[in-house]
Amino acid sequence: MIAGSSRTAGAWSLAWSVVLTGVVLGPLLRVLLPGGGHLLLRDAVSTPRSYLTDSALGLSDSAARAVPQDAVVAVATTVVDGGVLVVGLLALALIAAGWGAAQMTARVLGGASTGPRLVAATVAVWNPYVAERLLQGHWSLLVGYAALPWTVVATMTLRDRGDLRSAAPLVLCLGIAGLTPTGVLLCAVLAVVVLAAPGGARRVRRLVVVALTTVIVSLPWLVATAVSGAGTGADPAGVAAFAARAEPGLGTIGALAGLGGIWNADAVPGSRTSLFAVVGTAVLLGLAAAGLPRLRRTASPVVAALLLTGAVSVVLVALAATPIGLDVGRWAAESVPGAGLFRDGQKWVALWMPALALSAGAAVDRPGRGGTRPRLAAVSAAAALLVVLPDLAWGVQGALRPVDYPAGWSSVIDGVGPSDALVAVLPTGTFRRFDWSGEAPVLDPAPRLLDADVLGTGDLPVGGTVVRGENTVAGRVEGLLLAGAPASDLAALGVGWILVERSAGESGNSARTLAGLEPAYADADLTLYSLADPAPRPRSDRLPAIVAHLLWAAAVLIAAFVTVTRARRTRTR
Repeated sequence: MIAGSSRTAGAWSLAWSVVLTGVVLGPLLRVLLPGGGHLLLRDAVSTPRSYLTDSALGLSDSAARAVPQDAVVAVATTVVDGGVLVVGLLALALIAAGWGAAQMTARVLGGASTGPRLVAATVAVWNPYVAERLLQGHWSLLVGYAALPWTVVATMTLRDRGDLRSAAPLVLCLGIAGLTPTGVLLCAVLAVVVLAAPGGARRVRRLVVVALTTVIVSLPWLVATAVSGAGTGADPAGVAAFAARAEPGLGTIGALAGLGGIWNADAVPGSRTSLFAVVGTAVLLGLAAAGLPRLRRTASPVVAALLLTGAVSVVLVALAATPIGLDVGRWAAESVPGAGLFRDGQKWVALWMPALALSAGAAVDRPGRGGTRPRLAAVSAAAALLVVLPDLAWGVQGALRPVDYPAGWSSVIDGVGPSDALVAVLPTGTFRRFDWSGEAPVLDPAPRLLDADVLGTGDLPVGGTVVRGENTVAGRVEGLLLAGAPASDLAALGVGWILVERSAGESGNSARTLAGLEPAYADADLTLYSLADPAPRPRSDRLPAIVAHLLWAAAVLIAAFVTVTRARRTRTR
């Protein structure tokens, strides 16, 4: 009877997570239909097909920030449209975040009823962190975010059982989160905290398992960084540019405590740009505080570890945005290899979400009490969370919507074809403002649309500051284009194509470079020029990067197989 009730509560929390995801993504779900368009918003770029270029493997001069994400998408788009793939993964991530929070709450509270699970799921899906990362286009970060509550459940299983075979679910969580470097580090921190909490047996042995797994699933970006040599230093200007941001009436620490405070003020839902943000944060934190007495009765060291980890993440990220914290960050950017990974401080506040979801669920948990009052409390709590962030609905007020690529892109893709030559782009800059893509700036889709390595400096304009990227070859080519140098000078650097996109941006004296070239393709949106005799490029050693990706994939697949097999055996007993 108890097992049946638990399964029913689990089914309701899954269904609720699906509903919330549908309401959040709204118009973007049209992408899942044939000819439904593609997601293109700020950092989110989905294309019909992408390719396994050096850049996708993290072997360009730029830091390997989108590894193994780009390689996975390149391989998967050989069989499924990239728009369907990215939006499908995003939808699964939000569903998994809500359902995982519900399962975590049930595990910690000893089989919580439907109400606490639904409230926890609502916190995990419907919050400013999700809204801001959606607006920024960080879909793959949300995959790692979704793995956090599942990591808690999997680590508790490993902590409670004596055999290491029970580590498979945790390996799976770390592997899936490993789609991005940040994702695996977030989940690894949470796993270490839960295992290290007092009371667990064989902690050292299990911590070694977590450490080894983290290294294996991080191999794609670790190997790419070692092979390419990129990403060992970062522009110190990025520390202040990407620091957490205060919100009205809350300050920096208040914004972070409410799961807000992203560095980009343009990637914020409207309700967080006024004093209404105070109301939303008060509701979220008030509900979490109301659950603390119930959590205290569990006397669980895991609960204490989760609360402490979340609170520390908020405090540390807030301190990083202070003058002293910024000075330390600038020193690290210049002196510590890989420190650039931590410059977007607010993303680490994801560690606060499991504690908030668990506490909010505990606030409406009434063990042994039936009737309508507990149900009414759960419904009221969930409704309050929805009401204080109304503009997350329907694609964050329509900001997330499909776009259609102009037909000319197909001709450009065919014109370039599979090419060993580099592609230079104009106007210069990493972001574009196309007439057909909406008001928000978007990452240039050319690097993912073309089967060739497209040059980009990685420079990011943030407010009045330009945070410099790492790509030195792209910087040299860009300088030649802006100076109007002869096309032969570009060809000597391995450039075989120049693609001009109709978008606002700087072109300098590049018209002089283009004057002696005949377009290979031209329309109102795109013009493609071919350069004669580009110099052969030194070939990257792809084998280590490919092996690293295969090891990551193998870890994920084996862990998934073992997890599913053990779950089936458990059900049949």
